[in-house]
Amino acid sequence: MTGVRTSLRTVPPPEPAARFRDLLAAEWLKLWSLRSTPWAYLIAALAVVGLNVGQAYDTYRYWTTRNTADKARFVHDGIPLAEAFTADAASILMLAAGAVGAVTVVGEYATGLIRTTFAAVPDRRAVLAAKAAVLAGATTVLGALIAGVSFFATQAILSGRDIGVSVGHPGALRVMVASALLMPVSALVGMAVGALLRQPGATMVATFATLLVPPLVVSQYRYWSALLAHALPYAAWQRLTGAGSQTVAYPWTQGGAWTVYAAWALGAVAVTVFTVGRRDQ
Repeated sequence: MTGVRTSLRTVPPPEPAARFRDLLAAEWLKLWSLRSTPWAYLIAALAVVGLNVGQAYDTYRYWTTRNTADKARFVHDGIPLAEAFTADAASILMLAAGAVGAVTVVGEYATGLIRTTFAAVPDRRAVLAAKAAVLAGATTVLGALIAGVSFFATQAILSGRDIGVSVGHPGALRVMVASALLMPVSALVGMAVGALLRQPGATMVATFATLLVPPLVVSQYRYWSALLAHALPYAAWQRLTGAGSQTVAYPWTQGGAWTVYAAWALGAVAVTVFTVGRRDQ
C-alpha cells in the first residue's frame, strides 16, 4: 500500500484592523514630515502677531496726537480688544490656515502617497477622519498660541499709555477664543476644498475664494444679504470679537456666531470624509 501524506499549510491569521489611535499617530507623522508645514505655521504666526503688534505700537506712538474725547472713549469702545486681533490679521490667518488644510489632502494626491495609505488601510473614511482630527488639533493649539501671544503683547504695549486691558476684561476671553478657533475652522474648510478638487492650483484659488470673497460682496444692510453674511466664518469672527461692531440693520447673537463656527467645521469634515470615501481619483 502506498501511504498518502497530506501536508497542512498553516494559514497566518489576518492582520488586525488599524485602530483609530494608530491612524492618528500615522497622520501626525505625515503632517510634520513635510518640511513646509513647520515653516508655514511659523510664517503665519509671525505675520499675524506682527500685524497685531504693529497696530498696537502705532496707537502707542501716536497716542498724544489724539484729542481728549477719543482718549476718553478708547477703552469704553473696546478698541484695545480690537487691536489685540485685527481684521487684517484674521484675514491672513484664514488664508494661511486654509492653504495648510488644503495641502494636507492635495499634497498626498500629488505625490501618490494617498494610494499607498488606502492600500494599507482600506477604511478611507477612518483615514480622513484621523487626518481631520490631527489637523484640527494642531491648528487649534497653534491658533491658541497666536491669539494668546497677540493679546498679551498688544496689551503690554498699550499699557505703556495706561490703555491696555487684562484677560479678565469683559469680552477679552471671548476675543481670544474666537480668534484661536478661526484657524482650525479655516484649515478644515481648506481640507474639504482639497478633497473636492484635488488639483493644487484650483484648490488654493477656491479655498481663498470660499473664505474671503463672500464677506466682500455681501452687505449687512439688506435682509437676504445679511442672512448670507451671518453664515460666514469671517462674519462670525467679527461678531464674536466686536470688530466692526457699529450698529447694523440686522444684528445677530453671539450664540449664532458660535453655531456658524461649528457648522462650518463639522460640514467641512463631512465633505472631506464622504467625498474621498466615494472617489478614487
